[in-house]
Amino acid sequence: MASAFRADHVGSLLRPPELLQARTDFAEGRTSADQLRAAEDAAVLKALELQRQAGIDVYTEGEYRRAGWSTALRDSVEGLVPDPDPQSTRRILGRWQGPSSDLANTALNLFGPSMVVGARLRQVRRLAGAEAAFLRQHAPGPWKITMPGPMTSLLMYKAGISDKAYPTRKEFVAEIGAMIQREVGALIEDGASYIQLDSLHYVERLAYTAMRQQMIADGEDPEAYLDDLIAADNAALAGARREGVTVGVHMCRGNNRSAWHAEGSYEPIAEKAFGRLNVDRFLLEYDTDRAGGFEPLRFVPRNKMVVLGLISSKLPQLESIDQLRRRIDEAAKYVPIENLAISPQCGFASTVLGNLLTWDDQRRKLELVVETARKVWG
Repeated sequence: MASAFRADHVGSLLRPPELLQARTDFAEGRTSADQLRAAEDAAVLKALELQRQAGIDVYTEGEYRRAGWSTALRDSVEGLVPDPDPQSTRRILGRWQGPSSDLANTALNLFGPSMVVGARLRQVRRLAGAEAAFLRQHAPGPWKITMPGPMTSLLMYKAGISDKAYPTRKEFVAEIGAMIQREVGALIEDGASYIQLDSLHYVERLAYTAMRQQMIADGEDPEAYLDDLIAADNAALAGARREGVTVGVHMCRGNNRSAWHAEGSYEPIAEKAFGRLNVDRFLLEYDTDRAGGFEPLRFVPRNKMVVLGLISSKLPQLESIDQLRRRIDEAAKYVPIENLAISPQCGFASTVLGNLLTWDDQRRKLELVVETARKVWG
């Protein structure tokens, strides 16, 4: 049976300055891989203590061993080559938006050089084996691992280059999905309490009117894409729902240096995605009116939970508990309150440099999640 985890969080946390420096030193050849690992271990212990003190229900490593939320895949395979035109990836998701968009749009090398598939991929290491081993030993309570959804990897698939190894996009996605499925199985054997798939194209592409129109102009069928997206995510999570394991899918509109990619209601994807995805809970962004109203939640089956991302991880200002409780009551018109939980709307640092908050801002946000959850659900 899945756990309720009323006080949840999406996963990534702000990197401490000493970890950022260690990564820079390693990239520039001043420290060894062992020294970087020691810095990562120390930073993760600091993050675990932050979560323990805040009282959050489930622990993560903060994604501290990754350059970004999606790089577990990239860093575990061979067969990638430098992208001759990195700017073209913007065709898939568009430009970053918001007051800090300049920071996000100029930080194109946060994950290292842009890479695309140039040959059949060969997996050379576990996607999250080191994360799981450390959490198994050190987490003070139930722990979560986040995995990128298979179709997120389409940023690495480039016509004219990648199709020489994988003739179709669907064939490539299937191979990535199989890698994720194997990793999910291994994580459950490692003792993971919670597996979360970060699958953003539901709202970054399909529920965003401008991007949906761009897809149609490019000859793509959004409804067929949605069907493929649901099928790919279900395949990656096949067999994951079992006794003692919680399985979730996180959907948001982009998160980089406090900027975002998209806006729009969940309505265009709600009936199919909420009804067909084989998960226990949906983690949904609801901190601003960019997400629309709660009406699409009427499609959530009664055996699934919704984690309301009501608290911003992009802005330092602290939300009002009274307002949060009113919004939870509004959502409860569509989903029974016993099927709801609360979290920040996204991670605090989906990219290595993180959002424009301080460590103390982050701590107060996590404490607010916990305080609100305890007042609403006890």
